[in-house]
Amino acid sequence: MAVELPEGSWWDWDVVSWDPSRLVLGTGHDLTYHHLLELRFDEPELVTCPAAFQDPAFRDPTPAETAHVQRQLGALPAVLVAFTADAGGADPADGLIAAGRLTIVRGTVFRYWRGELAPGERHAPWVRPPVG
Repeated sequence: MAVELPEGSWWDWDVVSWDPSRLVLGTGHDLTYHHLLELRFDEPELVTCPAAFQDPAFRDPTPAETAHVQRQLGALPAVLVAFTADAGGADPADGLIAAGRLTIVRGTVFRYWRGELAPGERHAPWVRPPVG
């Protein structure tokens, strides 16, 4: 499935969090201080994804990618997302994510501590208040 992103500057991407129940990719024009959009993959079953990448082109999975996922999982998942992106290497990197569900969430996610948050704002999972 080709992901359709809302209007915005979605150039810089990284893995915000990943555990057995959810993979979260964050994006924005610059991830230094915050990100503005998340792709949340619930129940990830198979993931091939660089930790950080730029300017992905989301596309339909190739027949070979689809067959690979079906062999690995025994059946096709509800969500199968493929992309090609710049991950800093000599050649573009391919990403492939098989999951139970995909949700696209907008909102400002700060990557540093801010005491007062407005509605729709939140902290990244690793951000903690200062000690002392």
